[in-house]
Amino acid sequence: MPPEVPHYRSSVTPLVWFSPSVSPEAQLNQPYKYKYWRGETNMNFAGKKLIPFLVLLLSIISVLRLVRISITTSSSSSSSHPLPAITPPGDSCSDPSSCTKFQPEKNPSINATALQKKEYQLLSNLISDRAPCNLLIFGLEPQYLSLSSINAGGTTIFLEDDATKISAMTSDSNTTRIYKVDYKVPAKEAYNLLRHARETPVCTPSSKQLQVSECQLALKNLPQEVYELKWDVVVVDGPSGNKPKAPGRMAAIYTASMLARNGNITDVLVHDVDRTIEKWFSWEFLCDENLVSSKGKVWNFRIRGHTNSSKFCLAEAVTIV
Repeated sequence: MPPEVPHYRSSVTPLVWFSPSVSPEAQLNQPYKYKYWRGETNMNFAGKKLIPFLVLLLSIISVLRLVRISITTSSSSSSSHPLPAITPPGDSCSDPSSCTKFQPEKNPSINATALQKKEYQLLSNLISDRAPCNLLIFGLEPQYLSLSSINAGGTTIFLEDDATKISAMTSDSNTTRIYKVDYKVPAKEAYNLLRHARETPVCTPSSKQLQVSECQLALKNLPQEVYELKWDVVVVDGPSGNKPKAPGRMAAIYTASMLARNGNITDVLVHDVDRTIEKWFSWEFLCDENLVSSKGKVWNFRIRGHTNSSKFCLAEAVTIV
């Protein structure tokens, strides 16, 4: 006979427990939660595994949509047609198809310095308040001709260096005159001229008359009535000064400042002050403390004349290095 083996039970708890078998009838009588807890556990575990894959899939779809949108936008912008141009008054298109395209500017300088609506409104309101007055304008733009009509009963003088502009403009008023002037100093000399004005006593406000001034910024060949009249409003919008070799507005701003100090109360307006030369020379000779208003790229300075000061501005000048 085989040896007898005594029954032995380990004191270690088994790792796996086997549930007793249950008959089908007993399973039907079990509670709902007990019947399905195993299936729910398996489903939750599988759902957790799918979450990273779903996030990755959605990310890829989003990236593909962005790429598609960018490609569609770039292709539509490159294939878009230009807006139709507005035909200038008096011009007509012989070929209707040519009217749907931008036409080249006949005179780019005119459109480059055109006044914005709010800038023109500032000028027209000022002249309306002071009319009839003596109005001096450096530059000749189509918009400025209407200012002479606003200044009915007053004197309006234009100083222009472009003969083409002068020939294209006509004035029916006896009190409006257009003079051809020459600006010999290019815009690239602005730095040297500003240093010259600071270091030379002949450029101070108390110096001699402009016609005989030794200051390099003084315009000495203007019509005689420009020096004789007491100006109420002076506008500086010329010469062009849009290129280094083109005539700059340094002398025009300096001369406007000197003429203003020869009057009673003069409004000096400078256009294109977003450019360095116009900004520098306005600060230097018209002064920040005299700035009373501005619109767009136009600054309006109010100068009180008949002062014996040897300086243009009360504040110290900005250091040039």
